[in-house]
Amino acid sequence: MRNLSFVESKPLLTMSLMLALAFLCASVSFAADPMEHTTNQFSGAKVNKGTATLSHKEGQHILTLSNDFVDPATPDSHWQVVDGKGNVYMLHKLSIKGDKYNKSIVLPSYIPSVAKVQIWCAFAETLLGEASFKEPVMLGMMK
Repeated sequence: MRNLSFVESKPLLTMSLMLALAFLCASVSFAADPMEHTTNQFSGAKVNKGTATLSHKEGQHILTLSNDFVDPATPDSHWQVVDGKGNVYMLHKLSIKGDKYNKSIVLPSYIPSVAKVQIWCAFAETLLGEASFKEPVMLGMMK
């Protein structure tokens, strides 16, 4: 068996390092899921903590509230989204039985984009808090 001299093994070493670097870069780029978009922090009369994340899983668009979100504990609070054209869609009730709330919802297929996520009190007809994406997220593009 022949031993490679340093001069002969240098191209092999360079190629190995380049491959390792390529794999490292690829793994870093997959760590941040491009199919997830997160809003800024909620701001409003009753909701001032947490964010919402929009993701695409198994063919569905899902909005999820962050762990630091605090339920406003108001009567009849709902999820609400505003699309890129300003159309407002009242969705699921936020509060559910007991001290629990719907942390995630599946968006209906008729919503074309999401610019803002709002928490709306249907009883008092009042906006409790709102969080925005940097730019409207086109749901048809998230597949």
